[in-house]
Amino acid sequence: MKLSALQKYILLECLYIKGNRINRHILANFYHKRNIRPTLRQITKIITQSIERLINREFLIGYGVRTPHKWFIREIRLTIKGKKLAFKLQGEQMRLPLKKIKK
Repeated sequence: MKLSALQKYILLECLYIKGNRINRHILANFYHKRNIRPTLRQITKIITQSIERLINREFLIGYGVRTPHKWFIREIRLTIKGKKLAFKLQGEQMRLPLKKIKK
């Protein structure tokens, strides 16, 4: 499954957060750490799109306000499926070759 760099960042930030939910405004730090400088409006749109796609894939749960036309997601948290993927993104530990293989 392909994930963008932003989606990987979102999953890992949700994994590292101490509380259960994470505020979506923290995710704007993704662009502040890089030399990419889109406008604030573009940042909001891109982050919203990535969050919605992760919710559709059942990696995140979004909390927010519903209007008759649109959802406004304010907080997110990982699902169990999302935690498994986030741990996998961190990297897998190599197994030690404790038994010698005979040829």
